[in-house]
Amino acid sequence: MSHGTLSASQSQSQLSTPPIPIWVGLLGVLCAAMAGGMAWGIRGQYGHESGAMIAGALVGFTLILFFAPHITNLTGARAVAMMTVAVGIGGSMTYGQTVGLTHDGPLVGHWGALRWGLLGLFIKGGIWIAIAATFFGMGLGGKRYRWWEIGLLMPALICLMFLGIWVLNTPFDPETKQLPALYFSDSWFFEPEPEVLPDGYQPLKPRFEMWGGLLFAWIGLTAYVSFIRHDKLARNLALIGFVAGGLGFSGGQCVQAYHAWNPETFQTEIWSTMHINWWNMMETSFGLIFGTILAIGVWFNRHLISSGSQSDEVTIAPPWEITLCVIHIILLVAAEFWPLPKQIFWLSQIYIQWGLVMSTIPLIGIVGGRYWPYLMTLPVLTIPIAGKTMRGLAYAGEPTISVGFGALVLMAIPIGIATIAAAFLISAQLRRQSARAMAAWGLLVTSWLFYGLNCAFFHFGWPWNYLLQWPPQFAAMIDFVRDRSQWDGRTHSGLIFALFVSCLTMAALWGLVTAWRQKHDRIVEEA
Repeated sequence: MSHGTLSASQSQSQLSTPPIPIWVGLLGVLCAAMAGGMAWGIRGQYGHESGAMIAGALVGFTLILFFAPHITNLTGARAVAMMTVAVGIGGSMTYGQTVGLTHDGPLVGHWGALRWGLLGLFIKGGIWIAIAATFFGMGLGGKRYRWWEIGLLMPALICLMFLGIWVLNTPFDPETKQLPALYFSDSWFFEPEPEVLPDGYQPLKPRFEMWGGLLFAWIGLTAYVSFIRHDKLARNLALIGFVAGGLGFSGGQCVQAYHAWNPETFQTEIWSTMHINWWNMMETSFGLIFGTILAIGVWFNRHLISSGSQSDEVTIAPPWEITLCVIHIILLVAAEFWPLPKQIFWLSQIYIQWGLVMSTIPLIGIVGGRYWPYLMTLPVLTIPIAGKTMRGLAYAGEPTISVGFGALVLMAIPIGIATIAAAFLISAQLRRQSARAMAAWGLLVTSWLFYGLNCAFFHFGWPWNYLLQWPPQFAAMIDFVRDRSQWDGRTHSGLIFALFVSCLTMAALWGLVTAWRQKHDRIVEEA
């Protein structure tokens, strides 16, 4: 059978996709929005690539839970893992100065800078989520992508990335003030340098952009799944993902830009005492918008989700799976945390700064293995998040906890929980547990793991701390808990994330109960 032709069984499996009630679809959209909002809001504390992967896991599990419960367990786990890895690719792009074009003090009132900044955010956000959505569709569309195919595809995308950088992101020579024609970071065009430099003047430092490279890579990926593999679901989600990410980033930043452009609106007594972290509100809004649009897109393309078992084929032997996983973890940890000798420092820089390079080994393992999909979304994803939380509390600035306490509470326990959860899901997959139950367990564990780690990173910025009087002995043990005499910029995010994680927990419990009832009904019918 050729790549572009569906077998009769595949066509039938797609045509027999069971319908879902309207209320379930609407609930799925709402939960995907909350998963995206919380995950993207948490992402800001943990950096570009590894932080963004939190959103891939939470949103991916939510989409499987509501919109693809009929697929096999392993197929659903692979789709979530592919999205988790792929959403980290967009983290290679710089965007801080692009955001700054819309709200930095010297540019407030500059409509040209606002429009240009929002256009840049639309393009960068669109690329970011489009790549993730494309790989998610590749995991669900019934086309069997093999490990060697990914092994050939990823180097081709890397080549396209460098071609796109050369075409769209060069020349870049700040010393001679040569910048690309399409440049979305701050530049002398919007902020001309004064002829006489005042004391304390900080010269403008344009940043190197690589969005053109990822744009070329995404176009190449979309062309491959569309015209060579004829994967309609991946193609459709690629386009929907671009719209979702574009509207999410630009729309989320409108919230922050409005605050900067209209300060008089926020000078009332109520607003002045709230101390809102508008940057985090932008990130949370980004996640809310892209999660909503992507969920609607998956809902309306459910008929293209294959319910066949052809995607359950395992083509990588367990020893090779474990070997690939160990290699990836070593490279990831070395790039994130270890001070490497100058002779091999370039290796870590390549691995952590180029998302396409970092995603190659995981994607090969995910499409070919049985264990990688579960390991990637749980312990492998948890390692950098737990490590960065400990680094922020035990090493950065003035440490607020001891190294031993942090190693136990912030690293050993979370990574241990994630590993046990992965082993449980692997065992359940071997027992042919449903995809809905898998997604429910995955959502429950990941949402609470990353919510808890973020709470520690926030020094437990809970709004109800104001109502608690900590005993002196207990307070001494947890001296990294913030003085909650007043609300600060993290309190509002903590309140929003607490609401979201509570709703996602109820959704996961609903999924477990529904999966159990369906299993019970099948047993009764067979009896």
